[in-house]
Amino acid sequence: MSGHSKWANIKRKKEVTDAKKGKIFSKMSRLISVAARNGADSDSNAPLRIAVEKAKEARMPKENIDKAIAKGSGQGGGESYSEVIYEGFGPGGEAFYILALTDNKNRTVAEIRNIFSKAGGSLGGAGSTAYIFNPDPENPSYSMEIDDKHYASKLESLLEELDDHDDVQEVYVNFVLPEEE
Repeated sequence: MSGHSKWANIKRKKEVTDAKKGKIFSKMSRLISVAARNGADSDSNAPLRIAVEKAKEARMPKENIDKAIAKGSGQGGGESYSEVIYEGFGPGGEAFYILALTDNKNRTVAEIRNIFSKAGGSLGGAGSTAYIFNPDPENPSYSMEIDDKHYASKLESLLEELDDHDDVQEVYVNFVLPEEE
């Protein structure tokens, strides 16, 4: 009687959820570390307070939050992260504005460029899409409507692959995908 081991089924599901949690916790830890550079006190450091609130919403353990604050404020040692912005274009000229935290800019830019090139897009230079997303990246100055479902799925997979990258914190786009029916 194969396939009836309850622990094997639980273990597979747990591995998947733990991997997702770990990825989210790593991103939150980097965000907290960068915000903690300006001071370890969340009362006087607004970006740190916001980062800690985001981490608590993601159910990150308090010990992990404290370690990230210590690392960012210089007490914990380890690598230092820097904030970088990447701008790129999708296969049809759609604008992408990517915020990332990385410990190695050269590695990250190569990986982001590779993701774009596999999808038929390209990584742009500094300022190539920033004018579309300033001052509020969540509300671009103009949007593109995507009607073709096949093309929309291609863009959605590019967006997911960028968002799944460990160093990427936020991805902003200027296109609207069709609603699922």
